[in-house]
Amino acid sequence: MHHQSDHFPVLGIEDFRKDPSLDSNLLFNELYGERSIDHPHKHDFFVINIFDRGKGSHTIDFVDYEIKNKQVHLVFPDQVHQWKIEPGTVGYQLMISRNWFETLVPNLRFSQSLYQNHPVIDLSDDAFTSIIYEFKAIKKLLDEENIFWEMIRKRNEVIGLLLSKAVELTFNNDDQNHYNPIFSKFLPLIDEYFKEERLVSFYAEKLNISPNYLNVICKKSINSSASSLIQDRILLEAKRLLKVSEMSVKDIVFDLGFYDQASFSKFFKSQTGMTPSQFKG
Repeated sequence: MHHQSDHFPVLGIEDFRKDPSLDSNLLFNELYGERSIDHPHKHDFFVINIFDRGKGSHTIDFVDYEIKNKQVHLVFPDQVHQWKIEPGTVGYQLMISRNWFETLVPNLRFSQSLYQNHPVIDLSDDAFTSIIYEFKAIKKLLDEENIFWEMIRKRNEVIGLLLSKAVELTFNNDDQNHYNPIFSKFLPLIDEYFKEERLVSFYAEKLNISPNYLNVICKKSINSSASSLIQDRILLEAKRLLKVSEMSVKDIVFDLGFYDQASFSKFFKSQTGMTPSQFKG
């Protein structure tokens, strides 16, 4: 995948290491008490947070989620997030590097976009007990003198499997989420080309199907048209750039391939009810 130039504070896993010279694919943090991220940012790594006791709010890609007891919150690479965690919170956090993340994804068993649309997972007592056990086991392994990384990596994969087991009921009970394999390919294509390509026909051609059939699949999979998924992705990027980058509205218009500032403002306002500068705040 080619990464277009990025305009956000993007934090790498090395920004969180106590000793940046050490190369590690995983960092473990305890989440105790109060903390907040005032300026939304994105990471180039994957984050799994588990809350034993939780209170507060967590904003992932501009959607607010309440933090509650016995929950897992996922933040994927490139998602913009910020949070306000209230006193009394107890939890743990794993920061997982990009290359470990790529090997973890298959263990999540459902399409990544599904988790991105449901990044907060409420756990049953059983699921919570199994998952927090793995977190604590990882912490113990990290405290050893000679760190057994292969074991830590396997425990990560087990966490992925336990999470898919925990969400299976949610996703499967929801008929629209019987994901079509073509649909799972469509979303990464949007990620790759949305800045240049707005037309459904471009994506349909890449997938070797007709635009009409692509629409049918999108309606079935997520109850939304193909073109509105492309629009959603442009809107999400516009929000990310307005909130988190130093770019001017003019630069954003250019970056996102709009004809001029007026057409961008019109698009943004029709989707959010706000002008880009109001949203930028």
